[in-house]
Amino acid sequence: MSHRILVAKPGLDGHDRGAKVIVRALRDAGFEVVYTGLHQSIEAISAAASDEDVELVGLSVLSGAHLAYTEELRRRLDDLGLDRVAIVVGGIVPPDDVASLRAAGAADVFPPNTNLLEIAGRIRTVLEREERSDG
Repeated sequence: MSHRILVAKPGLDGHDRGAKVIVRALRDAGFEVVYTGLHQSIEAISAAASDEDVELVGLSVLSGAHLAYTEELRRRLDDLGLDRVAIVVGGIVPPDDVASLRAAGAADVFPPNTNLLEIAGRIRTVLEREERSDG
């Protein structure tokens, strides 16, 4: 079974090279990936997650607003009844922020230079964990 993932670039950050590399790597790993493009609002990202019936949203954040985006996305997904959609965060994330991101609803966090195969494997683990909890 192919898992559906949405990769999104929230806010005004105009650098999406890394997000595009991740999209390609996840597709190569067998995931079905939707990429929203640059400058997306959290409202648009959550709507796309609903419309595309994804199991996981990956936020690519280089601006330092990763915690606020994660909190808002978790709230909006929950409001849409998408509480089973997992969130992962990648980009410029200081190690001290990882625990806060997890508390805000991130199932995993990928700092710069995380190996692409490792990212795919850890995302697969997140999705399998969600499947098991659906029981």
